[in-house]
Amino acid sequence: MAKSARRRMGVEERREQLITVALDLFGSRSPEDVSIDEIAERAGISRPLVYHYFPGKQSLYEAALRRAADELSARFVEPREGSLGERLLRVMGRFFDFVEDHGPGFSALMRGGPAAAVGGGDVPHAAGSARATIDDVRQAAYEQILAHLEVERPSARLALIVRSWVSLAETTALLWLDGRTVARAELEVQLVHDFVALAAVGAVADPELADLVRDLLAREPPDGLFADLLTRLVTLVPEAPEAPEAPQAPAASRVSQGPHVSHTSPVSRTPRLPHAPRAPEAPRV
Repeated sequence: MAKSARRRMGVEERREQLITVALDLFGSRSPEDVSIDEIAERAGISRPLVYHYFPGKQSLYEAALRRAADELSARFVEPREGSLGERLLRVMGRFFDFVEDHGPGFSALMRGGPAAAVGGGDVPHAAGSARATIDDVRQAAYEQILAHLEVERPSARLALIVRSWVSLAETTALLWLDGRTVARAELEVQLVHDFVALAAVGAVADPELADLVRDLLAREPPDGLFADLLTRLVTLVPEAPEAPEAPQAPAASRVSQGPHVSHTSPVSRTPRLPHAPRAPEAPRV
């Protein structure tokens, strides 16, 4: 019986196939451990044919990196449905899906390791290209978060908070990949809590940001993630310690002090943070 003829792919179709194969291999192992021979075998073509479509391993890696960056950026796109806490949690779920699917490649890329130049070529150019691609992902994530906050021109403090949170998500994912000692679902919730915590701390010194935080909290459901965080934080505030009772002064001395001085007044045990500004009113839980 004659073998069925293999379908001939067009140039763009073959390039897309090679990028897909390379992305899968680079995502499962560190890029420097993946060979052109392995890519060719997985794609079902010869090694010289791979070089027909890509000048070398570095150019193929950069194409795969761009594909991965576009996919990762898309993970931050979220419909404006539900509260901000719910939206951020869905974004974190998709973000960790990507991290889990492309662990070694994600780690090598974000840590700036050998993935910066996998083919022994122009290292500065390769490193610069990788950094530019990563920066594009960070910028896309930054713009998406601002869109959910409904802010077009953020203050310097808010811009710093959003960019810091994006970096925190990256670092948390890298640490999680190292040992996965904390459940992924817990980290996703923690990162959502981290966002509102960063915003609340910044709001103490920024009246405009304080108004934004109050508005966000007012929109959150009573059983939402932000309200849950506030409730948990209140339980961490210690009660003021009981002050020791001052020794009794002689009767004559007590009379001379006048009625406005008291050494035996009980100290309130109501939790209090000294000099703390009034916090924005949180939704009732």
